[in-house]
Amino acid sequence: MPHHDITAPDDVRLLIERFYTRVRPDPVIGHFFTELDWDHHIPHITAFWNMVLFGDRTFQGDPMTAHKKLNARLPMHPDHFEHWVKLFQATVDELFTGPKADEAKQRAQSIAGVMMHKVL
Repeated sequence: MPHHDITAPDDVRLLIERFYTRVRPDPVIGHFFTELDWDHHIPHITAFWNMVLFGDRTFQGDPMTAHKKLNARLPMHPDHFEHWVKLFQATVDELFTGPKADEAKQRAQSIAGVMMHKVL
């Protein structure tokens, strides 16, 4: 049961770590994540979400290009993006409640929509 809102980078890291424990074995989208260097990816994506939610400027990267390259190797479909959003939002709901948690879910929906439009 969620106890508090997302208020700090440690909350974001918990969200991302828990999310990827769901994603890795997932039969719909898990195959997109099998070749990742998790020691690099978790801090990288945590930095991305800290930027999205708190304006932190430590994130360096180009998510769009990374996803376009991935799509060239492993074709993505709209249902993959929808499933990613479902898993992300369920993870937020499992851990957090409040305005920032709601924002995270809305941002995930928006990011997935833009990504799907530009990658596919």
